[in-house]
Amino acid sequence: MFDGVAKRYDLTNTVISMGQDKYWRWVTRKALDLRPGERVLDLAAGTGVSTVDLAKSGAWVLAADFSQGMLSAGRHRNVPMVAADAMALPFADDSFDAVTIAYGLRNVADPDQGLREMLRVTKPGGRLVVAEFSTPTWEPFRTIYMEYLMKALPRVATAVSSNPDAYVYLAESIREWPNQPQLALRIADAGWSAVKWRNLSGGAVALHRAYKLG
Repeated sequence: MFDGVAKRYDLTNTVISMGQDKYWRWVTRKALDLRPGERVLDLAAGTGVSTVDLAKSGAWVLAADFSQGMLSAGRHRNVPMVAADAMALPFADDSFDAVTIAYGLRNVADPDQGLREMLRVTKPGGRLVVAEFSTPTWEPFRTIYMEYLMKALPRVATAVSSNPDAYVYLAESIREWPNQPQLALRIADAGWSAVKWRNLSGGAVALHRAYKLG
């Protein structure tokens, strides 16, 4: 499915997020608090747009994605890329100072196994940031948001996406995804510590941050 949306993926994301995707990437980079020379895994990186943004910190950032079509669409970007399964990452234990996954944890067949794998490849003291669509906290906005997801989003995607049907799945997967406290519990259950979250855009997106204890 993601191979099918790769061609116009970046444009579609900007349109359906009403241009907020750039801001969300900036906040994610700030939350990771990256330093020059650190090794960072950008999981579910797609075409590498997020990887390029994270690399502005001076850290060495590796883009990893299950979809080879997405990686191919981003080959023009000057960042290292590798095909990888989030449930069985091809990296040694304690390989990265930080790991992030943006809008991709929903798409892992077993998100809890994915979170455990991210923990395994993170160095003791390292950090995790999960950026994901979530549940708006204000009831009137939540109603409007859900209406947009289920009705307007597929129509917008039909106009700009190379595979509009994929965005029906996107809307459904967001609606079924755990809310902020529920996801925090799952991250903690996977072994991460000091889990906290921050709402963006009224809770339409949430950043969950956690650490790996030594």
